[in-house]
Amino acid sequence: MTDFSEWFHNILEEAEIIDSRYPIKGMHVWLPNGFKIRKNTLNILKDILDKEHDEVLFPLLIPEDELAKEAIHVKGFEEEVYWITHGGLTELNKKMALRPTSETAMYPMFSLWVRSHTDLPMKFYQVVNTFRYETKHTRPLIRVREITTFKEAHTVHSSREDAEKQVEDAIKIYKEFFDILGIPYLITKRPVWDKFPGADYTMAFDTLLPDGKTLQIGTVHNLGQTFAKTFEITFETPEGEHEYAYQTCYGLSDRVIASVIGIHGDDSGLCLPPEVSPYQIVIVPIIFKKGGEEVIAACSEIQSKLKDAGFRVHLDDRDLRAGKKFYDWEMRGVPLRVELGPRDLSNNNAVLLRRDTMEKVNISLADDIVEQVNNLMSDISLNMREKALKKMNEEIREVSTIEDAKESIESEKGIISFAWCGEEACGKEIEEKANVDILGIQEEDEISGKCFHCGSEAKFKAFMAKTY
Repeated sequence: MTDFSEWFHNILEEAEIIDSRYPIKGMHVWLPNGFKIRKNTLNILKDILDKEHDEVLFPLLIPEDELAKEAIHVKGFEEEVYWITHGGLTELNKKMALRPTSETAMYPMFSLWVRSHTDLPMKFYQVVNTFRYETKHTRPLIRVREITTFKEAHTVHSSREDAEKQVEDAIKIYKEFFDILGIPYLITKRPVWDKFPGADYTMAFDTLLPDGKTLQIGTVHNLGQTFAKTFEITFETPEGEHEYAYQTCYGLSDRVIASVIGIHGDDSGLCLPPEVSPYQIVIVPIIFKKGGEEVIAACSEIQSKLKDAGFRVHLDDRDLRAGKKFYDWEMRGVPLRVELGPRDLSNNNAVLLRRDTMEKVNISLADDIVEQVNNLMSDISLNMREKALKKMNEEIREVSTIEDAKESIESEKGIISFAWCGEEACGKEIEEKANVDILGIQEEDEISGKCFHCGSEAKFKAFMAKTY
C-alpha cells in the first residue's frame, strides 16, 4: 500500500468497521462487522484476565474534588477533561468530569474496601469508554475523543515486591494477548518525562504501522504508594500496624483493533487473524445451470460440520457472481474461503483459499474436513504472526550518531536503537534535534560505550521513532 493513511480510512468504511460521520469530531459508531471484531478481541483478553482478575464497572462521572486530589495525575490530563456543569437547567454545585481514566473514580472506593493484609491482593479490571478532549488531528481508532474500548486493570498490594511482580505479570498478559493477535511489539520503560502522571514508572508496548510510525498499544504502570497516600488506601499488617498499599494499573484501547487492521492488511483489504475474524470461514458455492441443488446441499453439509466443530462459518448463497463474492470476502479479511462447484463435487474435492497467502489448496471431502481446516487455521495464525514480526524487526536499525538517526528516520522511518546515558536533559535535546520521540529504554540489555549524543557513559539501549 502506497498511502497507509488513505488505505486505513478507506478500509474502515469499505469493510464496515466504523462510521466516522457521527456529528462530533473524534467520535464514531461501531458497525456490526467492526463490533464483532471488537467483541472477539475483547473475549480473548477477558479470558486471560479472568484467570486472576475480577471484572467490575465504575461510574462514568468523577467529582471535581476527587479528580483534583491527585495534583500530579490531574495535571497530566487537565487540558483533556470534559466537564459537566449542569444537571438539566440547574448549575451544579460541583463540576463532574467525564473520566479520562479511572484512578480517581476507583481509588476512593478502594480506600473503603481495603482493610487488612488478608484482603490483598485485589485485582480488578473494567472495559469502558473514556473521554479526552484531543486537540491534535484526530484519527479513527488511533487518536480519538471517545475511547470506546478502554480496558483498564487496577491492582492493590501489601508490598513493593508484590506490586513489582504484578507489573511483570501484566507484561506477560499483554505479550500473550498480542501474540494471539499476531501484533509484533517493542517493550520499553518510558523516559521519566513521558511516564503516566503519578506513576513511579511506566512500561509500554509499541508496534509499527505500515507508514513507519509507531503506535503505543499498551501500558503498564507501577504506581508505588502515590495514589494510596492521596486516597488513604491503607491496610492493617499482621503486626497490627497500618501501612499504605502499593498499586499498579495497566490499560489498552481501540488502538489494538487499529493495529490488527493496519499490520495485517494489504492492497486487497483486511486480513484478519482467525481468532478475531467475524467469520473464520466463508463457503462460496459455484453454481451453473446444472447441479446447483447438489452443490448447495453439499455446502450446507460442510457448513454444519464446521459449525459443530466451533468455527464461525457463513454460507454465501447470494444470487451474485462468484467473483463479486470473492472480492467481498477477501476485502473483509475472512481467513479461509471454501469454493465448491459441480466439478469439485463430482471429484469429491473442494478448493480452499488462504487469505494470508492467497494460496489455493485442494482438499478431499472424503477426509476429515474439520481436521484439515484446524491445521490450516493454526498455520494461518502462525504465518501471520511470524510475517508481521519479521517485517517489524527489519525496520529496527541501530545507529551511532544523532545525525545518522535523523537521516534514517527521515528517509526510512521505522525504529532507531542507540546507546544513551539516560539523562533527561540529554534525552530532550535528542528529541528536539532528531524531531522524534524517545520511546524508552531496555534496562536488561548490557551496553558499553558512550552516549551517541552527549558522549557520557552509556547506560541503556534506547529506541526512538516517529509516533502517533
